[in-house]
Amino acid sequence: QEELQLPQHALITSCPTRWGSMQQMIERVLEQQRALSQVLSADRKTRHLVPQWQDTDVLESVSKALRPLQEFTDALSSENYISVSYVKPVLHLLNTKILAVEDEDTDLTKTIKSKILNYINKHYEDETTQELLDTATFLDPRFKTSYTDEDKLPNIKARVMSDMEMSSHKDTSESVSNTCRENPDIDLPPPGKKARKSLGSFFKTTSAMPAALRLEEAIAAELNSYLLSPSID
Repeated sequence: QEELQLPQHALITSCPTRWGSMQQMIERVLEQQRALSQVLSADRKTRHLVPQWQDTDVLESVSKALRPLQEFTDALSSENYISVSYVKPVLHLLNTKILAVEDEDTDLTKTIKSKILNYINKHYEDETTQELLDTATFLDPRFKTSYTDEDKLPNIKARVMSDMEMSSHKDTSESVSNTCRENPDIDLPPPGKKARKSLGSFFKTTSAMPAALRLEEAIAAELNSYLLSPSID
């Protein structure tokens, strides 16, 4: 290594339970290729193990396919909290950037990338799973509608509004129930003396609106406000 001015690094052995170690092993072999060839060729018993150009091409193709994925998984694993809302953005990133086929890729590199993507994508093709992922991403203020198909948004919004309305009714019902339990003997105040109407009150028009409609409009306004607010980092 000193003679060839190579980094004085030891070789790395892959671990069956950690796919990233395979990529690290290949990287180290490529880094120390000249030293390995020199050491192996010095002994007749190991001379046949000297990597040929075909071997090097295969290692470089595999490394090129796995290197970006290794860097990404390292960054992902360092996060303290990963929620299901990350799945759609991660899939988008894998398909459009990290494992996207490039013009200069070898056939082997292209094949490896395609097989990895097919393996990952097929685990999320189920319609029910897609609905869950779309809704989770929609409700994450970091992503909102960024990774959701335009034609799916109306259904997602309707589902979210329905859940919000149900939650509101449930909270109201529980609040009334808790009040009754805490104050079982509470007496209603006696009716007060009827106030005299003013002249102006006769000119006011009452616009009675069903409570359900008011709640629906409030929920829609809150949802629109959420979508219009800037996405957080």
